[in-house]
Amino acid sequence: MRSTGRYRYFVLSVFFLFMLLHQADKLLIGPLTTPIMEQFQIDEAKMGFVFSGAILVGAIFYPVWGYLFDKYSRAKLLALASFIWGSTTWLSAIARTFPTFLASRASTGIDDSSYPGIYSLISDYFPPKARGKVFGFLQIAQPLGYMIGMLLALLLVGAVGWQGIFYITGSLGIVLAIVIFLGVKDVPRGKSEPEMENIEPARVYKFSWKAARELFKKKSLLFLFVQGFFGVFPWQVITFWFFRYLETERNFSDDQVLITMVISVIFLAAGYPIGGILGDYFFKKNPRGRLIVSAVGILSGAVMLWLSLSIPTGDTVLFTISMSITAIFIPFASPNVLSTVFDITLPEVRATSNSIQYLIEQGGSAIAPALAGAIAVSSSLHNAILYICVGAWFLCFLFILGAIYFLPRDIATLRAQMGERARQEAATA
Repeated sequence: MRSTGRYRYFVLSVFFLFMLLHQADKLLIGPLTTPIMEQFQIDEAKMGFVFSGAILVGAIFYPVWGYLFDKYSRAKLLALASFIWGSTTWLSAIARTFPTFLASRASTGIDDSSYPGIYSLISDYFPPKARGKVFGFLQIAQPLGYMIGMLLALLLVGAVGWQGIFYITGSLGIVLAIVIFLGVKDVPRGKSEPEMENIEPARVYKFSWKAARELFKKKSLLFLFVQGFFGVFPWQVITFWFFRYLETERNFSDDQVLITMVISVIFLAAGYPIGGILGDYFFKKNPRGRLIVSAVGILSGAVMLWLSLSIPTGDTVLFTISMSITAIFIPFASPNVLSTVFDITLPEVRATSNSIQYLIEQGGSAIAPALAGAIAVSSSLHNAILYICVGAWFLCFLFILGAIYFLPRDIATLRAQMGERARQEAATA
């Protein structure tokens, strides 16, 4: 099995491209909000249900995908997810009434919950000490995908309409499905763990209910699950409403929106690998290192967002600079929390553990866009963004501290389990 050398970087590149284009498709709905609302003659509250529908469907499918990824070929399942992405996006484009658009857009959430398979597969190509920066690199695709989606929306909506843009991104999903099906190979679960170095596993490790139940005995993981419930609230609100906030409450022109968002997204993209690299560095010195970096990022992001939204409406330059600084800190936790989940879970239930984490995150945050829309109708988008984001990040900071306290013993337990597994494999070789 080609699990090392250049091939693993080919696999990493394929999934980076998948996430980049998938995020562009998924997040197009943000910059296309205004023309969609105008076509269907709906207000912010109804549009909030469009956002929340896909999130809720994705949350429901997380445990399904997690179980399948831990039991069957992750590569083939990811090809299926890419095909579903393309198909459901086309369904959204052909919808002609609001109820059908609401239903078809909700169906796009099915493939949104496939990412645990990517992270699980990639974790078996790269060792623990490198996962922070590898995951950070993959997650650059999220803000860059948003920027691509924003550019597509601004540059093409006048020429082909919002439906035409969905046709384009949906077609790319079908093409990538073929690339993944033909070009990406699976690898034995746990192959990259340090204890399994130079050992060719005789046993195929797959999902087991016993290993899955053990997840809920890990105290640090439970704290990470709880913080995840609140952690995606800010992401959903900023992703779906910030574009309209700039348009309607800060009175930005199209050019000002483009400049501000592009600069902020570039800084946001940089935050993922910076956070991942810092996490890897401090993890080598202390098992709590990754979560300490996460806590610093969460607290700094909350403070900077509050300061940014306090800047007077007319001061466009200062607002853009402040939001760019904010954007660097916001993603610090993402690659480090993900790497920490894999630092304490057995390889055969990593997609499941990641899916549980995302299920809790998306299940909780599914109400965030609709809640923000309701607050915007009764108050303002400024208040909706401020209250939801800062409040959620403060709670996340507290729960991360709890995970930091219990983490070392959970890491030690996994290392002991992998050591015993390596000894059993060596004895049967």
